[in-house]
Amino acid sequence: MHSRREENLMADDPKTLVSTDWLAVHMKDPDLRILDASTYLPGIDRDGRTEYDAVHIPGARFFDIDDVSDGRSDLPHMVPPIEKFMSRVRAMGVGDGHQIVVYDGSGLFSAARVWWLFRLMGQDNIAVLDGGLPKWIAEGREVEDLAPVIRDRHMTVRFQNQMVRDVTQVSSASKLGTSQIVDARAAARFRGEAPEPREGLRSGHIPNSRNVPFTDLLNDDKTMKTPDQTRAIFVSAGVNLKKPIVTTCGSGVTAAVLGLALERMGHDMWSLYDGSWTEWGMFPTVPVATGEA
Repeated sequence: MHSRREENLMADDPKTLVSTDWLAVHMKDPDLRILDASTYLPGIDRDGRTEYDAVHIPGARFFDIDDVSDGRSDLPHMVPPIEKFMSRVRAMGVGDGHQIVVYDGSGLFSAARVWWLFRLMGQDNIAVLDGGLPKWIAEGREVEDLAPVIRDRHMTVRFQNQMVRDVTQVSSASKLGTSQIVDARAAARFRGEAPEPREGLRSGHIPNSRNVPFTDLLNDDKTMKTPDQTRAIFVSAGVNLKKPIVTTCGSGVTAAVLGLALERMGHDMWSLYDGSWTEWGMFPTVPVATGEA
């Protein structure tokens, strides 16, 4: 029999997901960089930057997904131009040769988006902290409110086009069935029974998509379920795992949680629809389905 700590350490993967135990062991590694990527849905009275300034894991830098985004787009936190991404992460002191661990204040929510963004930019040495800041604090581990000492470091970007999809590509996949579209939003939003948190959007889902609410992939402590458990959840939702998968959600954040689960399952043929429902739901020319998938 293995202890819970031993099981955690055996499951750790510095390219996808690491435990709080793993991070505690590696905290002093000279090439470790920790990012706080906390952000919250509209209507939730929490601010990631304010919370970071008050308390964060020692040495963590704040990654603002709304700042490190495409300022030319009307859509929230879209993928930034490569040059902007490079300059922002360099200013955070994150670059080539670093092992990155990203976390958030919800447990496992927006950190996955930043994990995907770094992967999109060709950086593999990044993992999400399983259970995030809430688990770290619940375990009585060290926190601080100090700003880290930053030293610039260059990052080489190799953009991975296959990891992102736009509305035209998703529309084609929906019509032709070339990829399986999987929606991470809550079931009531997927069925069109609950209003969207952003005003002006139609309710429902992309035709021929399946629904795997990202919360179904998490345990009560907001750690991710095992690869075998997540695979069973995808299958029970009617997801065809033999096809390439396009993940989607409200604004491209929790879609990355599905991507993280797929990556851990060994399903590497997946991409993320960056505009997600914020884009699809406001386009009058694309069809919307309601009810069950």
